[in-house]
Amino acid sequence: MTISSNIFNTESHPRRIDYPKELNEAQYQAVTTVAGPVLVIAGAGSGKTRTLVYRLAYLVEQGVDPESILLLTFTRKSAQEMLTRAVHLLNQHLGAVTGGTFHSVCYQWLRQYGDRVGYPHGFNIMDRGDQGDLLQMLKERFGFKHPAGSFPKKDTMADIFSAVVNKSITLEALLIRDYPQFLAQRDELAKIQMAYWQEKRSNHLMDYDDLLVEGRRLLAEHEDVRRRLSERFQYVMVDEYQDTNLLQADLVRLLAFTHHNVMAVGDDSQSIYSFRGADFRNIMDFPRLFPGARIIKLEENYRSTQPILDLANAVIAGAREKYTKCLFSRKAEGDRPRLFRTASENEQSRLVVSQVEDLKRQGIPLKEMAVLVRAGYHSFDLEIELTRAGIHFVKFGGFKFVESAHIKDILAYLRVLANPRDTLSWHRLLLLVPGVGRQSCARFDTQMGSNFTIEAALNWLRSQKRPAQLKALADLIDSMQAPGKTVVALMSQTLEFYEPLAQGRYDDYPKRMKDLEHLLAIASRYRSLRSFLNDLTLEPPASAADLAPPPQDYLTVSTIHSAKGLEWDAVFVLWAAEGRFPGFYSQEREDELEEERRLMYVAITRARKYLGVAYPAIGYSRQFGMTYNAPSRFVADIPRSLLEPWRVEVSET
Repeated sequence: MTISSNIFNTESHPRRIDYPKELNEAQYQAVTTVAGPVLVIAGAGSGKTRTLVYRLAYLVEQGVDPESILLLTFTRKSAQEMLTRAVHLLNQHLGAVTGGTFHSVCYQWLRQYGDRVGYPHGFNIMDRGDQGDLLQMLKERFGFKHPAGSFPKKDTMADIFSAVVNKSITLEALLIRDYPQFLAQRDELAKIQMAYWQEKRSNHLMDYDDLLVEGRRLLAEHEDVRRRLSERFQYVMVDEYQDTNLLQADLVRLLAFTHHNVMAVGDDSQSIYSFRGADFRNIMDFPRLFPGARIIKLEENYRSTQPILDLANAVIAGAREKYTKCLFSRKAEGDRPRLFRTASENEQSRLVVSQVEDLKRQGIPLKEMAVLVRAGYHSFDLEIELTRAGIHFVKFGGFKFVESAHIKDILAYLRVLANPRDTLSWHRLLLLVPGVGRQSCARFDTQMGSNFTIEAALNWLRSQKRPAQLKALADLIDSMQAPGKTVVALMSQTLEFYEPLAQGRYDDYPKRMKDLEHLLAIASRYRSLRSFLNDLTLEPPASAADLAPPPQDYLTVSTIHSAKGLEWDAVFVLWAAEGRFPGFYSQEREDELEEERRLMYVAITRARKYLGVAYPAIGYSRQFGMTYNAPSRFVADIPRSLLEPWRVEVSET
């Protein structure tokens, strides 16, 4: 919903703001440029939100009617925080300034003008659960029956149809690019997609994406409505413009057609959400869509020391297309960022543990440190070492290693080898077999009784007539008992058996198999199965530890996507190696490779005082075995005056 600043209480005496004194020169230009289109390229840590807040206050001070101001953000919280800050800045009410997300603003318009786009009696908004239920109903109505795992589940169908809307591409193009495992079902999915649209229309329903689709259609097809809304909102401000999709950019263009008084604020170098539909071209094409647009660059950084910014500038300088800018700071002194080349992934993990402990001794609390990774599975080995060292951490983005269902699945095969009486692991293996339920587990327990041996368990599995996969499970475990097998050999054998089960169980099984291949790499450094499992001890899913709040002082482990907008005194960036960051697949498409470069830039600019970039010289993959890693192209050619090679002795465990 939209937010009005009338909800805030202020004192009776408005404050006059000394804008030249309280803003730097570039911020002042952005704040005081009122007429016409303005694109503010706000470099990392350059006071983007401050600029928006002061411009809002400046418009009101210049006599602009607050009802004619529209602030578009990506979260309701962001809009509310900006309006709150502006109210306290001016020390007066801002009246009816409208602030909110694109979706909430479209919702208001469609409530008022829904009859123009075919909703004369109003509409209801479906939540994600409602969407899934409707899609499942349509699948059953058409009688689409496939072997387990060969057709997307209802929530995955909802994701697919949402991505088609937000990325403005065809269903087939999306399947080819992001869901190749479901390409064979494109005709059935297209039929469900059409029926889904028809069902929504006939029942006066909209999903979340329809708000943007129908909002744009309202403005595009009804000039009187477009004109009325454009004349009401004479001043439009858009936050995080680099994260807009094509629908949102169209809404801004249509809404401003009577005046072009649009200020878009964003950073092309931080456009990293294409997987959500964000289109890098929007911010690059702003001057073309709004001829005569003034471009103002905020380059003074208030977060980081200059040596960190020098590295960030050097990394983004290699971008194929960009708004050239050079971040600078008044914090001229500081340590050069360090490039750590370790012998192995585990040495990389132990290096981070050692550095974190050293920084903590220097007085930096854990909560002011973060480890950033390109993908969630890149931190799996580190999580083991942090747990070993007793360092509290909280992971953001991706699953925490020990909580991932597919990790628990694969370890269950190994746990019954190490401890044949592990009933919970046996149950997990049985329930992975299609057609086996809780009753079968109960019969298994009864048959085994107190004289539980692995031979008895295998005999029971082979004695069952249905399903046939139980015999295959018995053969696998029997084969795994052969003497002399290494931990990595056992893992490889298990993965081969598990992959078709994962395909039937998880729609995102390709991603989960990558996680498991990384677990295989971890397994390659263990000689003892028991040691491997002890280091990966899993807490029961309903334990008190899972319910406890995080410790007050904890290290952040995060994907870079989840870290955007945040900052810490000390930051470590892991796996800065070719094939990992950037990943192998992103190297095949120039636009994806460019986004990988921007991800590195975002990671670097999270650090205030200390930055370490690390990569292991040797890695391991299921396909190639041991591999030699080159440093990421984003840092390989950086002058050593900007990125200092650093060698730290890491003690063996």
